[in-house]
Amino acid sequence: MHTSFFALGAIGLVCVVTILISVHGLRRSRTTRDFYVASRRVPPWMNASAIAGEYLSAASFLGVAGLIMAYGTHGLWFPVGYTAGFLSLLVFVAAPLRRSGAYTIPDLMSLRFPSRTLRLLTAMIVVFTGWLYIIPQLNGAAIALNATTGLPAWLGPAIVIIVVLPTVVSGGMRSVTLAQAVQYWFKLSALLIPTVFIVLRLGAGETDFIPELANAFQVQLVNDAHASMYRTVSLVAALMLGTVGLSHVLVRFYTNPDGATARRTTVLLLGLLAGFYTLPMILGIVARAVLPELADAPTTDTALLQLPSALFQGITGDLLTALVAGGAFAAFLSTASGLVVSISGVVSQEFFGGTVRGFRIGAVLAMVLPIVAAGLTTDLALAGAVAMVFTFTASSLAPIVLLAIWWRGLTVPGALAGMITGAVISLGALLVGHLVEFNGITATFFQYPALWTVPFVLVVTMLVSALGTQRPPANTDAVLARLHLPEPVKNSLGRDS
Repeated sequence: MHTSFFALGAIGLVCVVTILISVHGLRRSRTTRDFYVASRRVPPWMNASAIAGEYLSAASFLGVAGLIMAYGTHGLWFPVGYTAGFLSLLVFVAAPLRRSGAYTIPDLMSLRFPSRTLRLLTAMIVVFTGWLYIIPQLNGAAIALNATTGLPAWLGPAIVIIVVLPTVVSGGMRSVTLAQAVQYWFKLSALLIPTVFIVLRLGAGETDFIPELANAFQVQLVNDAHASMYRTVSLVAALMLGTVGLSHVLVRFYTNPDGATARRTTVLLLGLLAGFYTLPMILGIVARAVLPELADAPTTDTALLQLPSALFQGITGDLLTALVAGGAFAAFLSTASGLVVSISGVVSQEFFGGTVRGFRIGAVLAMVLPIVAAGLTTDLALAGAVAMVFTFTASSLAPIVLLAIWWRGLTVPGALAGMITGAVISLGALLVGHLVEFNGITATFFQYPALWTVPFVLVVTMLVSALGTQRPPANTDAVLARLHLPEPVKNSLGRDS
């Protein structure tokens, strides 16, 4: 009873604070630039916190510990891949993306190529990716609410929708930025405080409450060593490159004042992510020792929610459980709001002339399909479902974005061929891998396809571009100069940064 009461209070507090921040954003968001990119005035610390807030989703908050519960050391590669993805952004994407002056990924493609077809295809993939990513957030809300309060699972997604839509509709990117920055620090605290309690208890010499801690990783992960190696490399590749194709992450770099601050934002972000991911890894290891019965159960994603009450009796366990539940909802709300902003921007630009009214209509449309699909995918592990989204973006959007920024020879037919090929083969492989019963390396080959889909897409894109009759646009050199020359140089040439 106490756990339910405190958990409801923590969830309610997170929701109320989020709504209050959105009201504040409504007073400050007055122009289209406010709604889309917060007038490009977000400083590095604020933007890094906001990106971490939306990036650390259900898969990060609950799913990493759940995978450690289920797969032991294999689960540790997820936070490694998630964090390493921003190294790719730092090196290849952050500054050029900000210098592009675009609002969305389709805007970036239009800057590079004057093709309406390519722009529409990019928009369709961005919206589809956003829909896929929202689904695990809704499922995570269902899991967290039901596990901590006993209330019907459908109320979790309903709460997310009720809070996210007013937040986005009222203030757009400006209000979402502040909300996500606050939510990151709340999520960090929600895992740091239980971790401190556990460490202090261990430091006091009380090891009897975690008797199996030393044996937490004694688990046979997979019989085929080759399959295990392939799976690990393919997973990390998907997570690293998939980040480059996540529109709700990329759009945040448009809010920085210039390319230099975009790079500083990414460096700060790497520190924030590394600090956060240490916590679910520690808690996942402890949960594996304390709750071994969950390792073979379909409810491994509830490990963090059950851990405090399993370790601490009375009000201490209740309060720590409530704190974790509140942090989990902060994760669902921050990621879902970032995804809705991303989808809304694309929908508004493509179908409503880029107006604020179109942005608000896009926010409503962004939630339609995920609401239906969430009820059909409740049996998928949170981190596993998000890894599938990363695989899709790593194969469809990421290669084209990277080539558009760095390769002069890319053409419209090449970009179209690459996007379509990547979307079809990655989605097809994932569906086959999860719907058809395979064993050993064959199952791993289809369930973790990034290691072969990404190179295949690059080869297709470059061959079509090099061997086709169409050449790169005449302004290619000027566009690439705009993306890569530092802002002071561009300004001295009279160009707009």
